[in-house]
Amino acid sequence: MFRTKRSGLVRRLWRSRAPVEGDGEADTRTHGTGGCCMGKSAKVSKSNRGTEAELKALTHSILKKIKEKQLEALLQAVESKGGARSPCLLLPSKVDSKLGQHTYSLPLLLYKVFRWPDLRHSSELKRLSCCESYGKINPELVCCNPHHMSRLCELESPPPPYSRYPMDFLKPPVSLRLLNSPDSVPSSTETGGTNFLAPGGLSDSQALQGQGDRAHWCVVAYWEEKTRVGRLYSVQEPSLDIFYDLPQGNGFCLGQLNSDNKSQLVQKVRSKIGYGIQLTKEMDGVWVYNRSCYPIFIKSATLDNPDSRTLLVHKVFPGFSIKAFDYEKAYSLQRPNDHEFTQQPWTGFTVQISFVKGWGQCYTRQFISSCPCWLEVIFNNR
Repeated sequence: MFRTKRSGLVRRLWRSRAPVEGDGEADTRTHGTGGCCMGKSAKVSKSNRGTEAELKALTHSILKKIKEKQLEALLQAVESKGGARSPCLLLPSKVDSKLGQHTYSLPLLLYKVFRWPDLRHSSELKRLSCCESYGKINPELVCCNPHHMSRLCELESPPPPYSRYPMDFLKPPVSLRLLNSPDSVPSSTETGGTNFLAPGGLSDSQALQGQGDRAHWCVVAYWEEKTRVGRLYSVQEPSLDIFYDLPQGNGFCLGQLNSDNKSQLVQKVRSKIGYGIQLTKEMDGVWVYNRSCYPIFIKSATLDNPDSRTLLVHKVFPGFSIKAFDYEKAYSLQRPNDHEFTQQPWTGFTVQISFVKGWGQCYTRQFISSCPCWLEVIFNNR
């Protein structure tokens, strides 16, 4: 029987759909699509998603109406799990489809099929800044590329006491303490003690001063346990990919850094960084999008109650975004009369991110410096 290229693309797309827990195929397709920042796994009943046959018929009927080139772009995005750059898939935003007892817009249905089967409402999503539809309100055509979206991370409220972490945000970031005094070996309740591995090439000060007239909005340091690897990475562009292995990757490639760490755990976690994270400066603050297949863990002074004396380490699942830093809130945390603050202009403007492994009282690792692979993001408040 003669089959068209279009029908072949549709079949490949259906085979690449996101797995539903308990559907018997979750172990054979991509993992990491479920869960939320509350740490609960995604369980989707058939009544919520509709029967498999009904969903398949509906998806096929929608995909067959899409242009062939758009199907190819969608397939590229889905099969690469967002690793390859793919164009926007602009489709009518006001076309609704009925699935079981629920009615979904066309974009929402495609997001459910190809990324998040437990997705209920568009309010749970955040569009990535690379998308053409970013910032647009009620356009006639909206991007339906599921990998131009992320899932919003809901913060825990109130946070459980076991995951509280001592607040120490007035202390200078570890990398800046090393920059100001490279011969010192800092030790604090925040890090458990860290050592500086002198990088090759330019020094940190040369890297920060050699950017010409373009001002950096943050610098990033990469650490393996208590040793920093490479020099500070200065960021001028609004968005930065930090990754170990990313097709068509453009940004801070951790895989290109020379590391002498022979620890099996470090090497294992390093290999799991994969697509890593996307760091984006937006109007309301700095967002972190987890592009990898494993959770990341974030600690930031602006993620918690400003009256609290402790900070919470937040777990962010794959495919989720979190506003890791809020400039307004950070300025409200400043203490102008505090001598240490006035002597350290960047204090309080730091976010720590660990790949795969968490730290704090609910983990075996009490300090982030015990984590195999982690980042220190230092924001410029000037």
